[in-house]
Amino acid sequence: MQEQQQDFKNVFCMEGGQGESSYINNSQSQSRNLKMMLYALEETLDKIQLPRHRPGNKPLLTAADLGCSCGQNTLLIADVIVDHMTDKSFGSKDDDGLEFCFYFSDLPSNDFNTLFHLLPQQAAAAGRDGRQSRRYFAAAVPGSFHDRLFPERSINVFTSTFSLHWLSQVPKRVADKQSPAYNKGKVFVHGASEETGTAYQRQFRFDMMRFLHCRAAEMKPGGAIFIVSLGRLSSTRGPTEQGYIYEVYCSMFEDSLHDLIEEEMVDGEKMDNFNVPLYAATVEEFKEAVDADGSFKINQLELVMGSPPVVDDPANRGVVGRMVANYMRALFGPLVNTHIGGAMADELFIRMQRRAEIRAEELVDEMCFAHILC
Repeated sequence: MQEQQQDFKNVFCMEGGQGESSYINNSQSQSRNLKMMLYALEETLDKIQLPRHRPGNKPLLTAADLGCSCGQNTLLIADVIVDHMTDKSFGSKDDDGLEFCFYFSDLPSNDFNTLFHLLPQQAAAAGRDGRQSRRYFAAAVPGSFHDRLFPERSINVFTSTFSLHWLSQVPKRVADKQSPAYNKGKVFVHGASEETGTAYQRQFRFDMMRFLHCRAAEMKPGGAIFIVSLGRLSSTRGPTEQGYIYEVYCSMFEDSLHDLIEEEMVDGEKMDNFNVPLYAATVEEFKEAVDADGSFKINQLELVMGSPPVVDDPANRGVVGRMVANYMRALFGPLVNTHIGGAMADELFIRMQRRAEIRAEELVDEMCFAHILC
């Protein structure tokens, strides 16, 4: 199991590159939702202590985005931090009295090359091709945010957006054929057995506490964390009721995989052994994990409903179906490729696109995800 967990860290990432199903071309919804919540990031920044002057050097503010992926959203966060903290420190963006170092962190499998090609040039080189100048030093930090990533007391601000719903691993009991939590015939926790749901719930709590414990060691005194993560409404049906939108997406994905099994293109055991380690927590579950760890005080915690998807032609079923298939492949493509191979992954997402076309009107109207904002 330890080897499987390590393999997951080596292969899991959003779809890299700049192709049709890449994350960079299928993260517009995340961008719109993030912009809705940037006010909370600015309020978070207002609470941190300003870095102290260093003899003979400018004050240095260090920030890290955990689970940065390879799109524009992490660069937006960096710009907001630089803008807001420059204003807070000096009252003018033209004042050159503060230096910034921004760390982009994700698993080693992340497409850092694509991300760094998006970076604005440093101030000294900017302007020659009309690109905006970059006002911070930048570095990549490969590794899992469930582990230590930085030296003790080295970071002023941590951010993590659209990432903490990813677990560190598939819960061990879910992958154990002898366990009542074995998720036979399913890929997601939504609609699974009560035992499977409990295993996912416990894994989320363990991972969240581990995340916070590591950040507490790495954060400078007076620092803060800003988190946006997929969430769900409180439900008496428990963790296997992830919400209506998950029911739609999960069923289309699992039914498409069932098609391949029935057509004898994929062995049925491939599905039994395939689980996506994604868990949308309730606000209560999130708070319980933070309180249990005890390292941080919550300043703000709420559930925010996201905006509808970005669709070029929402009345065109083909456009909607292709958008849904590309969106799902951007999120799960590398995992699916590893599990059933690229050719079968192509077949799976073709079938998912057809199902999305049939449900196009429903998807456009209902495709809004809930997010935990902390």
